[in-house]
Amino acid sequence: MSLKLGVPSKGRLMEKTFSWFEKRGVTLSRTGSDREYAGQVDGVDGVELVLLSAGEIPRELAAGRIHLGVTGTDLVYEKLPRWEQQVQQIEVMGFGQADLILAVPKSWIDVDTLDDLDAVAAAFRARHGHRLRIATKYHRLVREFLTDGGVADYQLVDSQGATEGTVKNETAEMVADITSTGETLRANHLKILSAGPVLKSQATLWRSRTAAMSAEEKLALKQMLALLHGGV
Repeated sequence: MSLKLGVPSKGRLMEKTFSWFEKRGVTLSRTGSDREYAGQVDGVDGVELVLLSAGEIPRELAAGRIHLGVTGTDLVYEKLPRWEQQVQQIEVMGFGQADLILAVPKSWIDVDTLDDLDAVAAAFRARHGHRLRIATKYHRLVREFLTDGGVADYQLVDSQGATEGTVKNETAEMVADITSTGETLRANHLKILSAGPVLKSQATLWRSRTAAMSAEEKLALKQMLALLHGGV
């Protein structure tokens, strides 16, 4: 049996994860073609690399199918209720920073705070007969944030594609989305509310609290963590 380490399978997140581990004496590499989700780990014995989408990693950790995983704070908090019981944060990694924010059309010049949003939402429902729609992929986090902020008259609608385009396409009145620069929001004539961010996120190394571990896997974990904490 091997200690299973799940990392993002493609893009800049995969490249930065590989670089982060390499600086700490652990070399991760993809084996085979880009279409194959296989890899290897050098620098510590008894560790198996599992390549997954960043969105799959929280559930795989919670299910105990991987022992360690790299994914964003936002995905763990959104996908895992009572996440502290299922995973342990080992280390923030210093890349992949992004904020989960609320954004409204720039033309809503009098809307900047949650109190403003609550008033607009109530007026919207009175005028149109249905609740103001907020497009997002982060239902749990946004609902908790708005509930804490006293905003009531809204409806969360699921965004499967480009969230920022939903207002232009008239499938939502505002959005809640992850952004690192805000450029896409500005390009779609949206402005960020001052009430946020809902969450500040970055790439983080997590350990599963539910995965069973053999004596060999416990030894591999100990050696892995000693390397990571003793590195750059």
